[in-house]
Amino acid sequence: MKTDIILSGVGGQGILSIAAVIGSAAIHNNLYLKQAEVHGMSQRGGAVQSNLRISDKPVASDLIALGSADLILSLEPMEALRYLPYLSKKGWLVTNATPFINIPNYPDLDQVLAEVRKLPNHVILDVDAEAKKIGSSRVANMVLLGAATPFIHIPYEAFEAGISEIFARKGEDIININIKALRVGKTIAEEKLSVK
Repeated sequence: MKTDIILSGVGGQGILSIAAVIGSAAIHNNLYLKQAEVHGMSQRGGAVQSNLRISDKPVASDLIALGSADLILSLEPMEALRYLPYLSKKGWLVTNATPFINIPNYPDLDQVLAEVRKLPNHVILDVDAEAKKIGSSRVANMVLLGAATPFIHIPYEAFEAGISEIFARKGEDIININIKALRVGKTIAEEKLSVK
């Protein structure tokens, strides 16, 4: 078993929290894990990307080769397209539908999403809108992670446990709202998959 994941977005969206929760879930399932350094500008608004490799066997490299990622998980739709050359033919792209417009010549969103829809395996969801329904725009990243859990070979419960561990110092309310966000994302992805 191996799962190679590319996480992408912009600074301030919570990419590192997603990586931390996945990492915790992997470790608690006795899996090997390697994570590349975050590439790009980690300040708010700058492009951020990270490689995360999970396996039941030791992982030699922390970098994912072109055409071999099992999953691209992106909090920003244009950033998702940037890493498509890394996605395997059977890989999945799970992306936010809402752009983070941080450049003056941001491409037409309909065209960006049309490119995503060309992929045989994709889930597009508005994590920002879902997070607001839950009651906090800060949990959009966990909505996205929840939507990706069906494609990561780790039992779902381990992700909830990972949230409890990673956010423990922030208190029960923060843990609970992040777990709620994770569940919402998982439900949305499962609904999209059932109509595919």
